[in-house]
Amino acid sequence: MTLQSGWVPVALTTSIEPGSSAGAVVNGAEIVVWRDSKGDIHVWEDRCPHRGMRMSFGFVRGDQIACLYHGWAYDKGGQCQYIPAHPDLEVPKTIKIPTYAVEERDGIVWTCLSEDADVAGLPETGGVASPVRSLYADCAITAVATTLSAAALPDAAGLDHPASVETLLGNCFLLTAGALKLLIACQPVGPAKTALHLSLIGQAPASAAELKAIARWAEGLRRSLEQTKTDFAEVA
Repeated sequence: MTLQSGWVPVALTTSIEPGSSAGAVVNGAEIVVWRDSKGDIHVWEDRCPHRGMRMSFGFVRGDQIACLYHGWAYDKGGQCQYIPAHPDLEVPKTIKIPTYAVEERDGIVWTCLSEDADVAGLPETGGVASPVRSLYADCAITAVATTLSAAALPDAAGLDHPASVETLLGNCFLLTAGALKLLIACQPVGPAKTALHLSLIGQAPASAAELKAIARWAEGLRRSLEQTKTDFAEVA
């Protein structure tokens, strides 16, 4: 992991409901993001040690997640606790899925794919977060800062306002236009693909009109990012 502090956003907090899971990719590494029935969030390697099936295809029961293929069930620490084909077996401690550090901040799920995970390296706005949406752009993560430097944010009425950009991390930006504050956290999926997770920050939850305006604006941002990629390719 080469990004500052090693923390990478992988989902919006609202996109992973209790008892659900989803797959994600960080720099080519496949991970599963899942939330147990109590609401605690977890990020693991997305692979069952038995046959390599993706755990993101599995199902959550209580505080465990089970593989879809043969039902091997793992606790919150990644340790296999139950093998249906051998119900009386005391499962060896060696059957374990690698787990990663995880933190929820400002409506975004962050993970650190290393053992040294200091939450002090994460940005924190202190405002009320209203997750907007996640979107994928066919561009390198380095193109995001360049495109955002000329960005304007729409208000609830759809009127654009020039925005200032603050770089909170090498992969996280805060756009401010008057009372509007938009957090954009970037997940490097691969060399030429980036996921952007957007969350409005305010003194109170964002209105439906504000969320809708930013969601539409995000589509324009994606097109701009992909056009920037094309422009760079033509220059090269």
